[in-house]
Amino acid sequence: MKELKFIDLKQCILDDNGHVADEVRELARQKKFFLWNIMSSPGAGKTTFILDVIRRLKGEFRIGVIEGDIESTVDAQKMQALDVPTVQLRIGGDCHLDAAMIKKALENLPLDELNIVIIENIGNLVCPAEFDLGANLPSMLLSVPEGDDKALKYPLMFSVCKALIVTKIDCLPLFDFDMEALKINTRRLNDDLQIFPVSAKTGEGMDEFIAMLKQLIANNLQLL
Repeated sequence: MKELKFIDLKQCILDDNGHVADEVRELARQKKFFLWNIMSSPGAGKTTFILDVIRRLKGEFRIGVIEGDIESTVDAQKMQALDVPTVQLRIGGDCHLDAAMIKKALENLPLDELNIVIIENIGNLVCPAEFDLGANLPSMLLSVPEGDDKALKYPLMFSVCKALIVTKIDCLPLFDFDMEALKINTRRLNDDLQIFPVSAKTGEGMDEFIAMLKQLIANNLQLL
């Protein structure tokens, strides 16, 4: 009997993606922009959060946005309403963005005019965590209504991120959400993960997050 040949297609796909992610990183270095990947489950508040961040940063930084959605241009239109260059990636049935998609989207942004490019990834806590997009800051949003146990159920997402933004903290009185349990569970996976409880609705915690983000961007741009 001939030896069975085994090809790990998933690993091949991830390896190919990693090579393109390196190309994206090099492009960001050459063009001197900061690339920020924001991931979350559906309904965590990514769009509301991003809109608030843009309003707070626009006077100091030039911002572009890459919007990933299965269908519709609803979120992209909200970004455009703030007069920021925006590219919509409509991916149909895919559950994540990959580096090749980001590279293509970047070709359609005025990179020489931008300091920051924000990626709003697909609402999903599984697939997006597996695909390196070449971002300087891979981060995720977790909303209070989702519960404090998500790190136990989706460990890879919490492992690959550098920042965790806990959104909708104005809802804390309404939910059985244990912030300390969340911190313990996440730091077992990623001791370097920075956690920022915020409410884009009330503004609570946003000043602290924006201060960190500005410093991170400034430090990164000086190194480019």
